[in-house]
Amino acid sequence: DLYRKVFVFRKDPSDAYVVLRARLEQPLHNFTVCLRSYTDLSRPHSLFSYATRNQSNEILLFKPKPEEYRFYVGGKFVTFRVPEGRGDWEHVCASWESASGIAELWLNGKPRPRKGLQRGYTVGATAAILLGQEQDSFGGSFDLYNSFSGELSDVYLWDMALSPDKMRSAFLSLRLPPALLAWNSLSYEVKGDVVVKPRLRE
Repeated sequence: DLYRKVFVFRKDPSDAYVVLRARLEQPLHNFTVCLRSYTDLSRPHSLFSYATRNQSNEILLFKPKPEEYRFYVGGKFVTFRVPEGRGDWEHVCASWESASGIAELWLNGKPRPRKGLQRGYTVGATAAILLGQEQDSFGGSFDLYNSFSGELSDVYLWDMALSPDKMRSAFLSLRLPPALLAWNSLSYEVKGDVVVKPRLRE
């Protein structure tokens, strides 16, 4: 149980990552991914990478610079501009619906303007899911200068687009619906220099 704990990615740049195991029975037509990050990186870095054998950027949450998030579905992406962080924890949720092609990004419990992305697409179910690196092939081919360095926590993946109320609940760490990946019951494997530590403050 990772309650009140964090993954600390100690080195910069780094070849370390965390493999997550989700029970995906079928392809995804909708999903939401949420996590908290704490870093002083100003270079590009990958937060959440979900690759299939056909598409290395099936789902990718990537931060090219401090005032931008890039959200990929099926190899295409939209960019969300955000206020530059004040060196504090950032909570981000990204959701997508196939039927409408609507992509949402919520930062610290507040929505950014919605964008259109990959309407009618289906996300494959046989996936390699990693924290801290961007996959350029299934489960590998990392660019160390896109690696994450800092702390990650509260990682979730749902097979639905969360409602605004649930997006705010995720930010506030309140009760959440059952997830494919849930921080409090995460099945994971650390590869390289990543340490699990208690969170320093709430």
